[in-house]
Amino acid sequence: MNRLLLFGSLTAFLHPFALAQDQPATTNADIYKSVVRIECATQSADYRTPWNSGRFGGGTGSGFMIGPNQFMTNAHVVSNANRVLITRRGSARKHPARVVHIAHDCDLALLEVEDEAPFAGLKYLDFGGVPALESQVRAIGYPVGGDRISVTRGVVSRIDFRPYSHSRVDSHLVVQIDAAINPGNSGGPVLQDGKVVGVAFQGLRQADNTGYMIPTPVIKRFLKDIGDGNYDRYVDLGVTEFPLFNPAMRKALQVPDNGLGVMVASVLPTGPCDGVMEPGDVLLSIDGNPIDNAGNIEVDGEKVVLHEVVERKFAGDDVTLQFLRRGEKKEVTIKLKAFPHSRIYAVRYGERPRFVFFAGLVFQPLDFNLYSTYGFDSPRVRKIFQNYVQDALFKEREDVVVLTRVESDRLTSFITGFNGTVVDEINGQKVRNLRHAHELLYARDQPEFITIKCNGFPRPIVIPSAEVESANKRIMKQNGIFRSHHLGDSQPSS
Repeated sequence: MNRLLLFGSLTAFLHPFALAQDQPATTNADIYKSVVRIECATQSADYRTPWNSGRFGGGTGSGFMIGPNQFMTNAHVVSNANRVLITRRGSARKHPARVVHIAHDCDLALLEVEDEAPFAGLKYLDFGGVPALESQVRAIGYPVGGDRISVTRGVVSRIDFRPYSHSRVDSHLVVQIDAAINPGNSGGPVLQDGKVVGVAFQGLRQADNTGYMIPTPVIKRFLKDIGDGNYDRYVDLGVTEFPLFNPAMRKALQVPDNGLGVMVASVLPTGPCDGVMEPGDVLLSIDGNPIDNAGNIEVDGEKVVLHEVVERKFAGDDVTLQFLRRGEKKEVTIKLKAFPHSRIYAVRYGERPRFVFFAGLVFQPLDFNLYSTYGFDSPRVRKIFQNYVQDALFKEREDVVVLTRVESDRLTSFITGFNGTVVDEINGQKVRNLRHAHELLYARDQPEFITIKCNGFPRPIVIPSAEVESANKRIMKQNGIFRSHHLGDSQPSS
């Protein structure tokens, strides 16, 4: 990210928030007018038939105005949307809108309407800080059960670092309140003393009147990130840690009995700490913040996990780590970066499934969406998926290409038992990604027989090159397949 460009653009982007502080005191009526109802028509991809348009659906949520023609909401409210409508309080008119920025890793999005004139004069809601424990907040939105605005009050009961259910893999700071967050509440503001202290985004099914909001540090990071016109995602320290409560383990690692330090359990290959830290090192502090035996530091008077320091940084930023290695104290400064390969475990939204159809065989890249669709009984596929990052398989396989379907035809009648297997080689070449697989399968000069070797199978799939073209036309017509491939972007993305 260009830091100079970021801060230069950010000043202009946050100008409305600065103006909001010079406005007269915001009344409840002003706040209610600035909270909007959002309706979405959605289209979700079908990974079983990737050539089809997918499933249609819809839903509602809430949002609020933060600047001129700028409405904040949750990413999950507008994910997979092909039409978005915003409705003002007290109006029946639905205004077409579009998604300007969306961050699936922190479940936030920014919208704008096509015609901003009907929203002129509305107050821009300003942001506050992180509310204190036991303080009271109110959630405003349009939950199911009625068409009018709803206001619920709750008490801040916990400030924690928890998973965000939208992506299924990302964890950030959350604030728990003892007020229910129901469908439709999502994306609405949570306020304290007239200022937004969070965005309502998920509830807890196992408990009554327990909801969560995205606090302002996460919100402000999102706004700062998009200040240059692009969302660059979160960075990662690239280590996993293990608590050091066990006195024997502390003694073995030569850690002083002062309540500080966590053991480094693993280091992410090619991550920021790769080659700098090792499993068995003991992290003592991060950017000068002492790390206790549970892996927590103190930020703004609250105990949070050590990764909260990294959460507030961007790609290219530095972080200083102090650690012990076999009793010797060391200090290093590393440069943070994003790790796109880990997105293989994240839910993907707003993307057409990538695939290649060839002579009755359907090839697709392995990711969370594909894995959850097919399940995959093969222990080999499960192991490759689970160890993709840990074993640095991405160095050889930018995509893990899976043979997901074998369509019925006379050419494929003897190709049995290969469904749900990983493709290792095509015509003797190791497959790097789906685009590479397509190039090998549809190469201009083909051998007499095309051979496809799958992981764990001693015998290959053999297809006569002379029959491919006629088989493609026949099988595609029979199964309503109107395109032979969609390659998209071969790079991992969220």
